[in-house]
Amino acid sequence: MNRSRTAALLTAAVTLALGAVALASSPQPAAAHGAAMTPGSRTYLCWQDGLSQTGEIRPNNPACSAAVGQSGANSLYNWFSVLRSDAGGRTTGFIPDGQLCSGGNPGYRGYDLPRTDWPLTHLTAGARLDFRYSNWAHHPGTFYFYVTKNSWSPTRALAWSDLEEQPFLTVTNPPQRGGVGTNEGHYYFSGNLPSGKSGQHIIYSRWVRSDSQENFFGCSDVTFDGGNGQVTGVGPGGTPPNGDCMAVYKVVSAWQGGFQGEVMIMNHGSTPFSGWTASWTWPSGQSISQIWGATQTSSGSTVTATNVSYNGTVAPEGTTTFGFLASTTGTNALPTVTCARR
Repeated sequence: MNRSRTAALLTAAVTLALGAVALASSPQPAAAHGAAMTPGSRTYLCWQDGLSQTGEIRPNNPACSAAVGQSGANSLYNWFSVLRSDAGGRTTGFIPDGQLCSGGNPGYRGYDLPRTDWPLTHLTAGARLDFRYSNWAHHPGTFYFYVTKNSWSPTRALAWSDLEEQPFLTVTNPPQRGGVGTNEGHYYFSGNLPSGKSGQHIIYSRWVRSDSQENFFGCSDVTFDGGNGQVTGVGPGGTPPNGDCMAVYKVVSAWQGGFQGEVMIMNHGSTPFSGWTASWTWPSGQSISQIWGATQTSSGSTVTATNVSYNGTVAPEGTTTFGFLASTTGTNALPTVTCARR
């Protein structure tokens, strides 16, 4: 049993002993079932943000700190428990406006706070995304995913009227992988993200069980900026665990046997880059013939690109780009690009 799961169970046990309403009341997480992991819900990403080597939850992100200040650390030890046991599929009029992110559950009210600094998942509007949803306990049911209207603002608590009327994705009884009741176990499925979106939004999730009245709710803060699922605002200094450099790859134009590509380098750290390196592995035999804005070396199908003199310095929340021409045969599959500051 890992530290975070042990901490969650111990916390629930202490809460019961004090006579409070507990979300988990036995050595097994029988009443703690799941939350969105990709794109990460507020409770999931705040749990990641606050993880410590001792198993304690000590948030770094200011929004996560504010939520814990209102709802207590138990809300993160039990990040998978934003639920109502009496929902029965009800939404508008049952969960009040301003309480959608907590599902009207008083133990998670801090996650309804209207703030601009929640951890963010960077996405591309209209793109295909591999979703993950925790299966802390396995149940049949249907998942619904909504997105906020373009008129929504992160400076106000989410209301039902802020959401597009229809879910952009609905999935029933998806497959799962990983151990049920572990931090890694999850349902998985793919779906197209909503098109016509840019900037910051909320993806709102509902999981409606088909074998009980229990429903789960969650807010995932996202920004549609051409990203591929990268997360920022998590960990010490507000940077993601895997660093503060983010790379976004796109095909600018294509023709028979070739294409023009572009990579945007983003600095999501708190200090400027003095240089950067991007790398990727071609998935379907592509080959660069010309590059600008970077110097390139190749080893087999692996490409490494580094900055040139005029674009190595990237300010916090700043960007720079480089482009290239490449040849291709058959499917021009997109690579996954990683980057690091130098």
